[in-house]
Amino acid sequence: MEQVQEKAWIEQTIGGDQEAFGHLVTAYSRPAYFTALGILGNRDEAYDLSQEAFVRAYRALDKFDLSRPFAPWFFRILRNCCLTFLSRRKVHASLDELRESGVEPVAGDRFDPSLLAERNDDIDRVWRALGALEDASREIIVLKDLQGHRYKEIAVILGIPEGTVMSRLYHARQKLKTILLEERAR
Repeated sequence: MEQVQEKAWIEQTIGGDQEAFGHLVTAYSRPAYFTALGILGNRDEAYDLSQEAFVRAYRALDKFDLSRPFAPWFFRILRNCCLTFLSRRKVHASLDELRESGVEPVAGDRFDPSLLAERNDDIDRVWRALGALEDASREIIVLKDLQGHRYKEIAVILGIPEGTVMSRLYHARQKLKTILLEERAR
């Protein structure tokens, strides 16, 4: 999404046009939901907290720096909502429900049950391994590998230097690899 368009919607919203904020909600609701789902591991909680993040962003919009892109600012609000929720409830996230979000098979193997079963087994192993990671490792993998955020965006969302993002992502991927290799050896 173009920052110019986002800026126009934000300015319109600040000026009193509530419908303009709806364009931002439409643009970011899906990635917000899946980001929250990756952190929380629960569909209902992810939906609720992604909506809460939009409400908080709307209320704080007058503090938003219009020279910056909206997405990293918003996803930092979303992340804080999720982490606050987890700390209050002391919930250990499980990513089993991510599997239910569905991974569409590619056209060539759509009708081959053995390939579909093998792919589903691999997907299950990855989700179990992600669920076994500590929250910070899982979160950074979700932001980079599942949501496709750039290092710079992740740095803003997490409030850490870009180099730290790269380092944490490297170590999180190594932990994930170790868990997957251990599971395969069983």
